[in-house]
Amino acid sequence: MSVGRHGFILEHGLWSTEQRAAAERVVQQARESDLQTIRLSFVDQHGILRGKSITVDGLAAALRNGCTITTTLLAKDTSHRTVYPVWAQGGGLGQPEMTGGGDFVMVPDPGSFKVLPWASRCGWLLCDIYFQTGEPVPFSARRVCQLALQRLAEAGFDYVSGLELEFHIFKPLETRLQPEHATQPGATPAFELITQGYQYLTEARLDEFEPVFELLRGQLQALDLPLRSMEVEFGPSQCEFTFHPQSGLATADNTVLFRNAVKQICQRNGLHATFMCRPQGANLFSSGWHLHQSLLHTDSGVNAFVPESDATPLSRTGDRFVAGLVKHAAAACVLTTPTINGYKRYKPFSLAPDRAVASLDNRGAMVRIVGGFNDPQTRVENRVGDPAANPYLYLASQITSGVLGLEKRYPACTYTATPYASDAAPLPGDLMSAVEALRQDAVLRGALGDQFVDYLLTIKTAEIARYLSSVSDWEQREYFSIF
Repeated sequence: MSVGRHGFILEHGLWSTEQRAAAERVVQQARESDLQTIRLSFVDQHGILRGKSITVDGLAAALRNGCTITTTLLAKDTSHRTVYPVWAQGGGLGQPEMTGGGDFVMVPDPGSFKVLPWASRCGWLLCDIYFQTGEPVPFSARRVCQLALQRLAEAGFDYVSGLELEFHIFKPLETRLQPEHATQPGATPAFELITQGYQYLTEARLDEFEPVFELLRGQLQALDLPLRSMEVEFGPSQCEFTFHPQSGLATADNTVLFRNAVKQICQRNGLHATFMCRPQGANLFSSGWHLHQSLLHTDSGVNAFVPESDATPLSRTGDRFVAGLVKHAAAACVLTTPTINGYKRYKPFSLAPDRAVASLDNRGAMVRIVGGFNDPQTRVENRVGDPAANPYLYLASQITSGVLGLEKRYPACTYTATPYASDAAPLPGDLMSAVEALRQDAVLRGALGDQFVDYLLTIKTAEIARYLSSVSDWEQREYFSIF
C-alpha cells in the first residue's frame, strides 16, 4: 500500500525543477548512508513537529506520493486535546476536507533532508501540507510565512533574519512514568540545575556548561545549522544560542530543527531542555527570543535599512517597517508570545520589553535599532518573542506588520532613550488581552488572512479557558485557609 496518494506531487505540480533534482539526491544519500528509517515531519500550529517514521524502502514512494496523516492534528491545543468538532461537517473549520478526521498529505521538501546524528541510521525531511485536492492547507503555519514573504517580495524586498534564543537545561530527578502521571498534559518531573547561574557570561560558568555545550555543538554543526555562539545567561541553568543571519524561510526552518534537536539530544543524555519562557522554580529567570531582521533590495542586494546620512538611525524604509512593528505589536503578540506563561516576562527594568516602543541600541525597548549610516549590517532587533513561539508565525507577524508599515506609509516612530518611562502603549499583560487585540486589529487580521486568524484564536481561546478553569497553587494558598 502506498504511503501517500499515487503520483500526488507530480500530478499537482508541487515541486520546482530544483526540488525534483534534490529528491534524486536524497534517495542516493539515504542509500549511501545506509539509513533504515526516515522521519517525515510537518510543523503544526504551535510550532511542534508532528509526523511519521517510515522505513527507508518507502522513501522513493514518499517522494512521489507524499505521506498521508490525519487532519485532526490541526485541531489540537497545546495539551493535544482536540478543540474543534471534527465529526461535524467541515470538521468545525469550514473545510469539507477535514470532516470526520480524514487525511491530508505531507509533501517532503527535498532541500530540508538531514541525517540525524543522534538517532541511529535515521534521516529527516520537513514537509508542507496539502489537501488531497492538491490545494495547500490554509492552516499551515509554514504556508502563512511563505505568503508573507511573497507579499514582501512583491514590494521589492528580501527578508533577512537572525535569532538569539534563550532556554534552560535541567537534570530530571525522576521519570514520572507511572500510570497516574499520564495525565493530559503529562506530569512534569522534579529536576535540579546543571549550574547555579548569576555569573552572567563569566568564563568559569561557561566552563561548567561546556560538557553540555560540546555535546550539543557537535551534533548541531553536523546538521549544518548556522550556529554562531553559545552563551551563559544570567539565570540558573539558562543559556543562549545565537545563529548567523539567513534569508527567507531559513531562520524559521532552522529554529524548528534546532529546538527539536536540543530537546532530543538532551533527553538521550539524561537531561531536559525546555524553551518554556519561565519554568516554575525558585530563582529561575524568564527566557526570550530576540529576532534580528533587515530588508534587502531584491534588485541590488543592498540593505534597505541603511540611512543615507548620519542624521537618522534608519532609512525611510526602515522607519516605516519599524512603525509597522510598533503599531501592530499588541495584536502580533498572539504570534510572538503565544503561551500564557510568556507574558510573565514582560516586566520593567528586566531587559525585556513592557511596552511597544523603539529605541537606539537600548535593550529595554521592544525594538532595538542597531547600526546606522555606512553600516551594511544595520538592522532592527525585536525583543518581544517567547522562545516557545511558532517560528513561522513569529516571522510572519514581523514581515506582515513591517510590510503594512511600508504599504500604508506609517509615520516614523519617535525613538526613546528611556523605554521603561515612555508613555507608549503597554504590551498585553496576558494572553487573553493579546487575543482580544488581534481580534480587534482588522488591518493585521486581513493581512494574515481572516480564516487563519480565526482558526488560531479559537485554539488559543480554548487554551485560555482550560487555564482559567484550573485551580492554581496561588489560589489554594490565598483562599483555602482564610475563607
